[in-house]
Amino acid sequence: MPYIDESPTMSPQLSARSQGGGDSISPTPPEGLAHGVEAGKGLEMRKLVLSGFLASEEIYINQLEALLLPMKPLKATATTSQPVLTIQQIETIFYKIQDIYEIHKEFYDNLCPKVQQWDSQVTMGHLFQKLASQLGVYKAFVDNYKVALETAEKCSQSNNQFQKISEELKVKGPKDSKDSHTSVTMEALLYKPIDRVTRSTLVLHDLLKHTPVDHPDYPLLQDALRISQNFLSSINEDIDPRRTAVTTPKGETRQLVKDGFLVEMSESSRKLRHVFLFTDVLLCAKLKKTSAGKHQQYDCKWYIPLADLVFPSPEESEASPQVHLFPDHELEDMKMKISALKSEIQKEKANKGQSRAIERLKKKMFENEFLLLLNSPTIPFRIHNRNGKSYLFLLSSDYERSEWREAIQKLQKKDLQAFVLSSVELQVLTGSCFKLRTVHNIPVTSNKDDDESPGLYGFLHVIVHSAKGFKQSANLYCTLEVDSFGYFVSKAKTRVFRDTTEPKWDEEFEIELEGSQSLRILCYEKCYDKTKVNKDNNEIVDKIMGKGQIQLDPQTVETKNWHTDVIEMNGIKVEFSMKFTSRDMSLKRTPSKKQTGVFGVKISVVTKRERSKVPYIVRQCVEEVEKRGIEEVGIYRISGVATDIQALKAVFDANNKDILLMLSDMDINAIAGTLKLYFRELPEPLLTDRLYPAFMEGIALSDPAAKENCMMHLLRSLPDPNLITFLFLLEHLKRVAEKEPINKMSLHNLATVFGPTLLRPSEVESKAHLTSAADIWSHDVMAQVQVLLYYLQHPPISFAELKRNTLYFSTDV
Repeated sequence: MPYIDESPTMSPQLSARSQGGGDSISPTPPEGLAHGVEAGKGLEMRKLVLSGFLASEEIYINQLEALLLPMKPLKATATTSQPVLTIQQIETIFYKIQDIYEIHKEFYDNLCPKVQQWDSQVTMGHLFQKLASQLGVYKAFVDNYKVALETAEKCSQSNNQFQKISEELKVKGPKDSKDSHTSVTMEALLYKPIDRVTRSTLVLHDLLKHTPVDHPDYPLLQDALRISQNFLSSINEDIDPRRTAVTTPKGETRQLVKDGFLVEMSESSRKLRHVFLFTDVLLCAKLKKTSAGKHQQYDCKWYIPLADLVFPSPEESEASPQVHLFPDHELEDMKMKISALKSEIQKEKANKGQSRAIERLKKKMFENEFLLLLNSPTIPFRIHNRNGKSYLFLLSSDYERSEWREAIQKLQKKDLQAFVLSSVELQVLTGSCFKLRTVHNIPVTSNKDDDESPGLYGFLHVIVHSAKGFKQSANLYCTLEVDSFGYFVSKAKTRVFRDTTEPKWDEEFEIELEGSQSLRILCYEKCYDKTKVNKDNNEIVDKIMGKGQIQLDPQTVETKNWHTDVIEMNGIKVEFSMKFTSRDMSLKRTPSKKQTGVFGVKISVVTKRERSKVPYIVRQCVEEVEKRGIEEVGIYRISGVATDIQALKAVFDANNKDILLMLSDMDINAIAGTLKLYFRELPEPLLTDRLYPAFMEGIALSDPAAKENCMMHLLRSLPDPNLITFLFLLEHLKRVAEKEPINKMSLHNLATVFGPTLLRPSEVESKAHLTSAADIWSHDVMAQVQVLLYYLQHPPISFAELKRNTLYFSTDV
């Protein structure tokens, strides 16, 4: 059974806290589970959770055994004339290990036969209850943990013999493992009991979720979970007080031109600042924390008179230190949490829940949204004071950056004087910020009123037709941005129309919306001058010719017909059309009536007809992307032109002999789009309707061993053509992610693009569980992304080994 080894660097408190030990959870099993799981339909989740836990319990016992092994010989030498350690030191280092070992050995010996001779009515709640009742031993261990580590370290430094022992303890591998032993340090093993309580609590959580309320185990498991959680809370009482939100009443406008929240890089860390642009000065401030009832004030961090403000050239920007970007998976985790909390808040409101519970959830949501807001921006906006210091902000979109730059440059056209503010003047100016500000709240959804639009969920089809109003010929292209989780993301880009004053693109894009309320169109002049290209990864050097924003009003957009419009920007007019498909509509997969072609035809029919293991269309698109698209920025994320994709679809459907020639000439984003369309138009998703609920349950398991057992078992349950194609695609996506420094597509980005395409609820499923399109996004899409991400982050999975290697006690679907 594969095991993930956690490093022993965390403190006991952190370990418990990071695993969610501090919150008390009272699980209630989802409706229908009692019938669905235990009635033998689908996966026996209870058994999978238990067998996975049993496998990790065996590893844990072997780890404790390895820790105890040197204890006896050390004790034997303690009474001789040349002791390695004193009795006192031995008892401090190995404190309570023997007791913990005996407790778990007894638990394992009793649980193992119950899982091996499985019966759906088997009871084992009393074993977990007994295990929980013995947590006092762990309390004693935790209290002594720090001293044990310090003692072991001191003894290692002063005694070579003990140092050798403590650096290489041999841990036995599981019974069916190829590895007979692994070497682990004593420090790592001493951490294992701390980690184990958290693991057992997570397993209890999973078990309760998959145990019917009327099962005799239910009250016993509930009791064991309550004891475990109270224990975790008791070693976890020193949680840091979180930052709280500050909201304020409205002010009036004076000589303030623009203000808003920006993320500043200050002393290598990200800080959220409120930036005020006055007619002659840019002021960067932070809201002071004040005691209750006191008038709130801003604290000035720095200011630059506009007469002294300059924007660094691309060359100067290049010399600036690189910005540390936040890992994608952490941003995705935050989005997951936000979506889950949104769902919980909606449920509480629907069930007329207590306002205190709703407030607590909202506070949690605000914390996560605040973190996302702070850590997601990547586009640098540098400002320089000609008398010295430079400042760096990070923005989420080029649109925003050009708005700030344009507003400052417009004011700089006036006759401005340089000045220095006296401390009194600065105090008065900073004092006025509170009254004058136009942006009052941090832009997160938890600050929105309940009656505000939740935004659109689904697909926005946009055709960028043409543009007029350019004074001279240029190389022109457009990009499209939509808002998602409070910030804007670039979603599509037209091709460059060379040397013209009237570009005609006529390109169609399909953009996925996640609660979006605005569409932005930016028109650029392409810079081909290599000397001007800035090497800073996120800096766009192409010149913005114009930009505009359209509100996505549900009433206007949600008609089935195309809606044509013109957007004016700096004297330039861009003509575009759009229509919207809601997410619940897009879930409908229509099985194809045709026997020929590949789109909309079952994958098994196509592979049988082609006598291939992986459909020809999949192999060809993948080969072409790997040949010339693997270093393309935003490959698979940036939409291809819809007309090109339709042309490729027709050629593959007709099995035209010119396929290869057409592929080699086609824009790479269109080829990537054709591959995505093929998977989206399958009559049922690649990972099948039948297994969908089980994938959702498997990814929600908290215990790594149970999750591994379940997720591999599910792959084995797929039909062969589906499984082979999935593994082929998986390896391709991993190769794409290897080029992330160049193409900006991490495993997480790729999982976000492909997850909802390969794994979707059937219509029956979505109707049974979900109430609205927004719910479908928050409830399912994040989990779909996590499923694909799980397999992308997994070590290579081979078809033959998967079929041969039946994991620990796994069951058939």
